[in-house]
Amino acid sequence: MSKKVSITLDDETLKFVDSCSKNRSSFINHILLQEQQRVLMEDLEKSYQDQANDPDFQKEISTWDIVVSDGLDA
Repeated sequence: MSKKVSITLDDETLKFVDSCSKNRSSFINHILLQEQQRVLMEDLEKSYQDQANDPDFQKEISTWDIVVSDGLDA
């Protein structure tokens, strides 16, 4: 679902947007979706780093790793 919004851009920014695309809305939406993806990936990377540095989590993972080799076929 799309919503119509009004934003204010300075002249140089608008000139840049217009030079990149004939469809301002599509261009701005694309840029914002890229930023959303970048933030998501940063958050994911931080979460992985937190897990890697959490000794309790690592101990739990090593316990489950032992279970993986219990002989059950998936």
